[in-house]
Amino acid sequence: MSAARFGQAARESVSGLPGAFWWLWTSTLVNRLGAFVATFMTLYLTLERGYSASFAGLVVALHGLGGVISSLVAGVMTDRLGRRPTMLAAQASTAFSVALLGFMQHPAAISAVALLVGMTSNASRPAVAAMMADIVRPEDRVRAFALNYWAINLGFAVSAMAAGLIAEYSYLAGFLGEAALTLTCAVLVFVKLPESRPQGAPADAGKGAAAEPAIGLGTVLRDGRFMGVVGLSFLISLIFTQGSVGLPVAMGAAGFSAGDYGLVVAVNGLLIVVLQIPVTRFIEHRDPQKLLVISALLAGYGFALTAFAGPLWAYALTVGVWTLAEIVNSPTQMGLVVRLSPVHGRGRYQGVYSMSWSVAALVAPLMAGFLIDRFGADWLWGATGVLGTVAGAGYWLLMRRLPRGDAGVAAGAGAQDGTEVTAKPAAAAGVA
Repeated sequence: MSAARFGQAARESVSGLPGAFWWLWTSTLVNRLGAFVATFMTLYLTLERGYSASFAGLVVALHGLGGVISSLVAGVMTDRLGRRPTMLAAQASTAFSVALLGFMQHPAAISAVALLVGMTSNASRPAVAAMMADIVRPEDRVRAFALNYWAINLGFAVSAMAAGLIAEYSYLAGFLGEAALTLTCAVLVFVKLPESRPQGAPADAGKGAAAEPAIGLGTVLRDGRFMGVVGLSFLISLIFTQGSVGLPVAMGAAGFSAGDYGLVVAVNGLLIVVLQIPVTRFIEHRDPQKLLVISALLAGYGFALTAFAGPLWAYALTVGVWTLAEIVNSPTQMGLVVRLSPVHGRGRYQGVYSMSWSVAALVAPLMAGFLIDRFGADWLWGATGVLGTVAGAGYWLLMRRLPRGDAGVAAGAGAQDGTEVTAKPAAAAGVA
């Protein structure tokens, strides 16, 4: 591609999005620049503190349990209190709890604060996703989610390399650095982002707005199609989480250092930074059923290839395979989630969807610790291949059940509200 065509493609990828989206994008980037705990917790506990893989898995599982709890609570807060207050509360409390974790010494204290960090650090996810769906036109949402995912991984690529080097000198500095950047993110949200919760939500009833019937968590859990997406998301998340749980343990056992792991896992972020935008332009209007099936298989077998990795470059190569799965899966699945979510229930729907990742963060370290300690890392990588196959089959069956012309629940809610009158054709195009 020539420089002129590349420049034109880049302009088309970022054009037409509202200013509020770019401030939200910037806050995401700043937040991910400080990602340390989720990436290096396992190495911190096993290499720095000398705990077993099983104990490290337990602590990381508690971190995931905190995310399970906060996903549902934050989803309700997002709909009732608003997107902005939820993000502010989550980010400020994350900064405090991450800094506190760096000073904990006793195993019980480490476990308790890890649970708190999991609760606070995952609480902003439903609010961020709901705000993005609020402020971006339906036809631009896949592109917006891809750009946000690009920001996540741009920050991750930088932080993984920097934090890997920092960890070799001081893990405490990593904890305090993440706390400082998360607090900066909260300030940015407070100063630049207005509230985006649509008018007419159940919380606004009695204020003269036409409100739709209240949407509770029971409504979400009874939505069979949506819960099918949540279940498949859990399987995919269970695979991807091994990049920060099973992979560092396996590399540490193979004699690699924290810096080596940081360099290898940075390949994930760097490839997403380079490929996310062009790949999204290529897949944006293609069949999501095929995209989700292919991404599931790439994820499962990409991790399975780790069983055959020896030198550092081989580990980096396997990371490249499952990174391509992430690039395809993330915007495609997020577009499907928004399509199935009613306007005034976006917080709850996003909270339940985020819970799939949080439950995976709870289960994945337990699974990794058990398989590595009892049978060895090769069994873990074989299990990821099986999970990828099951998820691929699940996506194929689920997407067969979704009518091509169905605008989904989101379109119906938008028609009631009047705020999303363009949702129907865009949603229909998303699955055509």
